[in-house]
Amino acid sequence: MKKNFSDDNPWRAVALVSAIGADLVVCMLAGFWLGNLVSKWQGGQPIWLVLGIMLGFFVGVYSVFLILRKYTGGSNG
Repeated sequence: MKKNFSDDNPWRAVALVSAIGADLVVCMLAGFWLGNLVSKWQGGQPIWLVLGIMLGFFVGVYSVFLILRKYTGGSNG
């Protein structure tokens, strides 16, 4: 007898949402850390901190895109 695996598993959805949230937080914290490091190195200019956070956000969004692509099976459309 074959088991029927369904794609609407609620635990899979919880895992996806958790992975997306954790990924965004980690990327933005890494961007904050990097921006803060460069800001201190450049004499305390806050623009580097803002740029680091923005870079972390964009890397996080791209990473979420990759997670969603893997979750959907890598389909192109």
